Amino acid sequence: MSGHIPVLLDEVIDHLAPTEGETHLDGTFGGGGYAQAILGTGATLWAIDRDPDAIARGALLAARHPGRLHLIEGGFGDMLELLGARGVTRLDGIVLDLGVSSFQIDDPGRGFSFRDDGPLDMRMARSGPSAADLVAALPEAELADTLYRYGDERLSRRIARAIVAARGTAPITTTRLLAEIIRSVVPKDGSGIDPATRSFQALRIRVNDELGQIERALSQSVQLLAPGGRLVVVSFHSLEDRLVKQFMISASGREASPSRHDPRGLVARETADFELLTPRMVRPGDCETQRNPRARSGRLRALRRHGGAISLAETAP
Repeated sequence: MSGHIPVLLDEVIDHLAPTEGETHLDGTFGGGGYAQAILGTGATLWAIDRDPDAIARGALLAARHPGRLHLIEGGFGDMLELLGARGVTRLDGIVLDLGVSSFQIDDPGRGFSFRDDGPLDMRMARSGPSAADLVAALPEAELADTLYRYGDERLSRRIARAIVAARGTAPITTTRLLAEIIRSVVPKDGSGIDPATRSFQALRIRVNDELGQIERALSQSVQLLAPGGRLVVVSFHSLEDRLVKQFMISASGREASPSRHDPRGLVARETADFELLTPRMVRPGDCETQRNPRARSGRLRALRRHGGAISLAETAP
């Protein structure tokens, strides 16, 4: 599994608290970093990834843990269906590592990064419309809305206009060409972030329906967790983290009470089925970010279904 450094690994395992005899799910197998640690505790692990390359990489790890690592190709937003088809209806823990993997970013042929030139692809599952297809076909207004909504790009309309003008001359099929078009209309700022970064993020999220996958996965995960079961999610940007935070706050009954003038305040609240294990998100420490700069934006949140034994991670100060 070289080339991949799992983010917040110790913290993930502390909150997930896998033990021998339990059954867990790694919904985003990727490079197998979390999987190796979970398997090391003696737990059984089901692992989902929609990237066929990730499933192929996992074959060696599965061979080292016969009968305990089960790989499934598919999206984690379909975990209920994927696991149900294999007779799995209850889990002791679920971990989700959101976003793009190091393997995908570092392979120019996948088209996720503009660092090296490659085809403008960005498809995690290697199927469906690519980023090049979207850039070629989306109307200017929809393209601008995509860049703004998923990339928080303030100059989205200017970029969309430049892309539409450029594609009228020649197809935009490489990462380098798209990045150059964006840089031609977006000035550098003092942040040191490449002007194309936000637009590439936005296209990647749209191509892979990443936010829709997250919403479905969160909803389905709580249906699968057994009493005492834990959900641990690591996110990397505000759009992901906002979905996770709001979902966990709601599931744990921590939503703000209605105004005293709101009739809903007169209705007794139902007891929440879940406990929020991370009132504040967990961030990587300095040592980890120095060792792995990509960990810098990582954010961990965790949830536990009431019932079952309480782990040391939940009682730690």
